Amino acid sequence: MPVSRKRDKGIKGQSDRVPALDPSIPASLDPSPLTTKRFQRTASERLWGKRLDQYLIQSGLGVSRTRAAQLIDNGKVLVNDRPSKPSYRVKPGDEISAAFEPEPEITVEPQKMDLDIVYEDEDILVLDKPAGIIVHPARGNRDRTLVNALLYHCKSPPGVVHRLDKHTTGLLMFAKNDEALRGLGYQIEHRTVVREYASFAWGDFEADQGTVDAPIGRHAIDRTRMAVTPFAARNAVTNYEVFRRYGVCTYLRIRLKTGRTHQIRVHMQHIGHPVVGDPEYGGRSAAVITQRDHMTRFRDMLAIMKRQALHAARLGFNHPRTRKYIEFSSSLPDDMERLLLYLEDHARDK
Repeated sequence: MPVSRKRDKGIKGQSDRVPALDPSIPASLDPSPLTTKRFQRTASERLWGKRLDQYLIQSGLGVSRTRAAQLIDNGKVLVNDRPSKPSYRVKPGDEISAAFEPEPEITVEPQKMDLDIVYEDEDILVLDKPAGIIVHPARGNRDRTLVNALLYHCKSPPGVVHRLDKHTTGLLMFAKNDEALRGLGYQIEHRTVVREYASFAWGDFEADQGTVDAPIGRHAIDRTRMAVTPFAARNAVTNYEVFRRYGVCTYLRIRLKTGRTHQIRVHMQHIGHPVVGDPEYGGRSAAVITQRDHMTRFRDMLAIMKRQALHAARLGFNHPRTRKYIEFSSSLPDDMERLLLYLEDHARDK
C-alpha cells in the first residue's frame, strides 16, 4: 500500500441521425416544433424483448438511459400511440415514437485552478484529485470542476477517460487529443487499466481476499444513488485484499475489474462492510458497530473522516502513443493518513 507518491515510468457521445417524424405523430407529443427533438422507429426482430429504455438507447435516441426512462415516465415516448413504462419489452412491429425538448448544452468555461499534476506530455495528463471537486460540469455544478481547470491549463477540451466521485481522492488520467482518447478508452473498455484503491471499511473481513460480483443499477427510490439490483443493472466486479486489520475496521487494497458509478462504495455496503465515513452508503451509521467497546472509536473516526475513506492510489496503463506500460502511485491524503495513525495508535495500546 503506497505511503508516498512515486512517479515511475515503465512500462462516447454520438449525435443521432433519425428520420423526420411522421406527420401522424400525436399532437400531445409535440411541445414545440422549433425546439423539439423527434424520434420514430418500427421495432425489428433484432431487438425483440429489449426493455423500452434500452431499446431507445440502442436505436439512437441520443440521451442517457436515465434520461430515456424519465421521458418514458413523463409520457414523451409512445408505443403504438400509447404511453408505456421503461420496463416494457419491445416486440417486432411496435411503433415507437418520441418528441421532447433536448436538455440545454452546458457551456464549459476555462478557469484557473491549482492542479496537482503527476505526469503530462503531448498526449496524456495524470493528476492527483483532491476531495470536494467533481470531474465534469453538470447542472448545478458548472464551475470549479477539473474539466474547467484543464480547459484553462491545456487550452483545449480534455478527454475524460474515467471519473472519481466528488469526495473520492486520487489518480485520474485525461487524454489531450482524439488519438489518445481512443487508445485510453479502448483500454478501459477491455479492462486492461490497473486501478487500485486504498480504503478503510467497517468491520473485520472473514477472508484475506475476495471478489464481489454483483450487478449495479439505479436505486429504485433514490435515483441519485446506485444499488445492487437485478433490474436495469450492469455487471460489476470488485476485487479486494486485506492490508491491515483493526477490529473496528479493515484497511483494504481494492482493484476494479469494471468501473460502474459508486461501484466500490455500493459493493462494500452490499457485503456488510460500508466504506468508513461514506454518507450515502451506510458509512456513517452506528449500525456498522457490533461491539459496544468500538463505539468511542467509531465516533472518533467519523470526526476525522468527513467523507468516504476512499483513495485512488495506483494507476497503470499503456501509453497510447508509445504503447509502453506506465504506472503512477499516490500517497494517502491528509485525512486518511490521520485515520491510519489513529488506528495504529490504538492497535499499539492493546
